[in-house]
Amino acid sequence: MIRRSRRLALAAAGLIAALPVAPTLARESLGIYATWGAFRDPVIPRCYAIAMAEPNAAAREYQPFATVGSWPRRGARGQVHVRLSRRLAQGAQVTLSIGRQRFILVAGEGDAWARDEKDNAAIVAAMRSAPRMTVTARDRQGRRFVNAWALPGAASAMDAALIGCARLQ
Repeated sequence: MIRRSRRLALAAAGLIAALPVAPTLARESLGIYATWGAFRDPVIPRCYAIAMAEPNAAAREYQPFATVGSWPRRGARGQVHVRLSRRLAQGAQVTLSIGRQRFILVAGEGDAWARDEKDNAAIVAAMRSAPRMTVTARDRQGRRFVNAWALPGAASAMDAALIGCARLQ
C-alpha cells in the first residue's frame, strides 16, 4: 500500500509538471503526503494540494485528479477542482460524496468545481475527516462512472499549500 501511495503521489507531481499553465521550473514541491502532493507556483502565484484518482479498469478520456488551490492575489483559498476521467453528458449532474455528505458540483466538459465558497469550505472540512471521496456522473454515452480518491494525507497537503502561499502574499 505504501508503494502504491508513493507511486500515485509521484504521478500527481508529474501530472502537475505537465499542466500548461506556467513554466514547469516555476513550481516548487512543498511535500508529498500519502497520495497527495503540495505545490507552490510563485509565478502566478498559487499553491495547491493535488492527488490522482485511484486507478480502476474503466475507460478514461482524461487522467482524473483533484485539487484544492489558493490564489493569494485574488483572495481565493480552498478552491476545489476535480478533473474527471470522461467527458460529461450535456447537463449531467456531478455528485461529490465524502462520508455521508453529498455535494452537487458545477460541471464543465471534463471538470467540476464547488458551487460557491460555502461549498468549498464544507468540502475541504469534510475531506479532513473522511478516508475517501468519490465523484459520480454520466458520460456522453449516458454511462455512469465513478472516480475515487483516498484522503489520507489530504489535510497535510492542503495545510502545506496554505502555508506555502502565506509567503506569496
